[in-house]
Amino acid sequence: MTWLPPLELARAKVVVTGAAGGMGQHLARGLARRGARVVVADVRSAELAGVAEQIRREMPRAEVTEYVVDLSDVAATDGFTNWIRDEHSDLQVLVNNAGVALGGRVSEVSREDIDWLVTINLLTPIRMTHALLPVLLANGAASGGHAHIVNMSSLFGLMAPPGQAAYSTAKFGLRGFSEALRHELQDGRQPCGITQVHPGGIRTDIARRARVGAGTVPDE
Repeated sequence: MTWLPPLELARAKVVVTGAAGGMGQHLARGLARRGARVVVADVRSAELAGVAEQIRREMPRAEVTEYVVDLSDVAATDGFTNWIRDEHSDLQVLVNNAGVALGGRVSEVSREDIDWLVTINLLTPIRMTHALLPVLLANGAASGGHAHIVNMSSLFGLMAPPGQAAYSTAKFGLRGFSEALRHELQDGRQPCGITQVHPGGIRTDIARRARVGAGTVPDE
């Protein structure tokens, strides 16, 4: 993305989804340390409030706002993006970090669980990016730098092991969406960049909170 000027995070408005724990929590704290004004979102209200309070304790001058939202609910997601457009129209960085896991082979998991995972891990980042891209482009142009989108994929967006068909489908899809959007932004020399991240195994709550297919052998 050599066409883009540097991104200055100090005072930039940043939205981080899945911020109640794990990588999202650490991303939000790190961004706040660099001077960003952070909006943190998650479905877990108590944990999210704890993260916001931790940021305020560590950095008393930090600006952090909480928003509780179930990103598996399309209407709730649309309400969240509408709220961002109305209340945080200076958005400059969108971090689509929220994700969930589902254990079990295709024959062992339900269609409802597959829909739940694909909605949160793939369709929600696409919906949020699509809805907020005009805001990001406008603010990227106005900032003198650029806006940025971060999509959290996975190692399983590069390889697909057995028992992870739904998860890999979503993460491969997010990878394809991110790459195509990057080419579109580059072709138009737009003031917005995009980064896709493919973490390996990290000790977070995603595995402990994973759904397991009803047909899955418990030991597996």
